[in-house]
Amino acid sequence: MRAFDLVRQWPAPNVAAAVIDNNDELHIHGDASMVFHLTSVSKVMTAWATLIAVEEGSISLEDPVGQDGCTLRHLLSHAGGYGFSNSDALISPERKRVYSNSGYYMIAQHVAAATQFEFADFLREAVFSPLAMTSAYLDGNAAKDVYCDLNDMARFLFEMRRPTLIARDTFLEATTSQFPDLDGVVPGFGHFNPCSWGLGPELRAGKSPHWTATRNSSSTYGHFGGSGTFAWVDPVGNVACCALTDLAFDVWARDAWPAFGDAVLEELGR
Repeated sequence: MRAFDLVRQWPAPNVAAAVIDNNDELHIHGDASMVFHLTSVSKVMTAWATLIAVEEGSISLEDPVGQDGCTLRHLLSHAGGYGFSNSDALISPERKRVYSNSGYYMIAQHVAAATQFEFADFLREAVFSPLAMTSAYLDGNAAKDVYCDLNDMARFLFEMRRPTLIARDTFLEATTSQFPDLDGVVPGFGHFNPCSWGLGPELRAGKSPHWTATRNSSSTYGHFGGSGTFAWVDPVGNVACCALTDLAFDVWARDAWPAFGDAVLEELGR
């Protein structure tokens, strides 16, 4: 794809990117076998495993987890009132969208206790193995410590686009804004009111500026990570895109990621 010419200009030492076009064809740039640290893109994989546990009946989205009034649903959508890395609650649930690694750590602990599997093992058996993600593994915090190569990221991108591991109703709920009136901050991009978020994936909605393409529809969903990684799916354009780098998110990404996404969509006529 011509859009990959932009990726070649990124300042990251190593970059691998993929696009799934509207004909389900996969386009790849870079070393697809190099393993990258996904950082917060991990949250979508953790959320997927959690939703699988919900469908299996091991847990419920309404399970109380953490402070009074906080449920698994709150934590998945960053509405539980927990800070970025603070194990103590900052505010009561459902008041603001407070982006939280702590909440996702609590999610993983809850799933592990209910299923009697270490969360890394549950994630591998529930998500990685069925999708043949042979390079993928969790080493550390479920909020941010999944590692994998582009081949496996692309396999998960296909799953994010048209799920095979969770039911369609569950998928639709995961990509619908939870507690939709909450305002909050998208790290690196500022305050939004509302700050739309699903059960794991962030929702583009009306946010601007944003890390997705300016041409993306409001129904676009996905996540980005502080290590310079992102994945999004645009159901209206029927296009999905991801990139893995080893250069921390900064000003370069704020400009480069939307420009790349716009070039992809323009090239595909979306």
